[in-house]
Amino acid sequence: MLKMKVADLSKFFGKIAENETVYLPVDTKEGASYKKYEDGMVMSEAFNTTRSAKDFFFPQVENIVDFKVEDKKIEILDTHEAVKDFVIFGVRACDYKSFEILDRVYLLQEPVDQLYKERRDHATIVTLACQKPQETCFCHVFDDIDAGNPGGDVTSWIFGDDIFFKANTEKGEKLIALVKDLLSEGDDKPVEDSKAAVKFMLDRLPIKDIKLSELKKKELLDKFNDPVWNELSEACLGCGTCTFNCPTCQCYDVREFNTGKEIKRFRCWDSCMYKDFTQMAAENSRHTHMQRFRQRFMHKLVYYPENNDGIFMCVGCGRCLRSCPIHMNIVKVAKALGGDK
Repeated sequence: MLKMKVADLSKFFGKIAENETVYLPVDTKEGASYKKYEDGMVMSEAFNTTRSAKDFFFPQVENIVDFKVEDKKIEILDTHEAVKDFVIFGVRACDYKSFEILDRVYLLQEPVDQLYKERRDHATIVTLACQKPQETCFCHVFDDIDAGNPGGDVTSWIFGDDIFFKANTEKGEKLIALVKDLLSEGDDKPVEDSKAAVKFMLDRLPIKDIKLSELKKKELLDKFNDPVWNELSEACLGCGTCTFNCPTCQCYDVREFNTGKEIKRFRCWDSCMYKDFTQMAAENSRHTHMQRFRQRFMHKLVYYPENNDGIFMCVGCGRCLRSCPIHMNIVKVAKALGGDK
């Protein structure tokens, strides 16, 4: 195990920034957000960022191609810019798990999304183990997420005045080699103590008894036709805040905009909570708000797990709990569907 003083993190970031672009969470008026490192920048001590690190691989708005049209001639303009190597520092276990969920959609199924793949290929991810989980966190209900040992190309732990590092991949080893002069050998015990402390706190959080296993026992049509959907969806505003804050939502729309000089084709995040989501020439296949509400949570809790080795399309980050204006969230839905009403 390698370590250095937390006070020397600015040197750590500066050293990496000499070779690659570094992004880290910093405090802003809107909460902690990932920003490109600049000299003197201080890493946020917030438990997590307001928006997830999904943006690095699947940005909210992304230009695909431009067109110029003159008379009957169409000129295609390639707007693609090559992605350079970059480092994301401070990714929590929940957000790191979300990358695996997105990978299953954009990398492991044909056709592979080349824009997403290029960013994933050039990214080195340094995770940071949690120290102070919040009351809205529930990542620990998922067996494959460990807030105290989050994985990544490099895993880091802060314990007292020290920060510890462990390289897990070839990318991680290359990154550690860049800063080896700043690191020294350290004892594993502080890291093990940190893991134990996080587990102790997680086991005492309010959201720890979601019966996800009960969801797998009910038949699909029983879940789909459960009358509880009417009750749950009644207060929902359909604002889409939950989808835009969620690290695993992956739906997008493709649109075009005429600037007067050229036509820009771009993709942008979409939400299954919107009335025009999957709108077809004839009509929308989901006529009511309840149907759209049901689609969102059935996708995350039922459809995705049934098609992806039982993995839920939720990572327990708690962002939807914190951001929903009427306090409706996936925890309430999971409890209701699981029989804990």
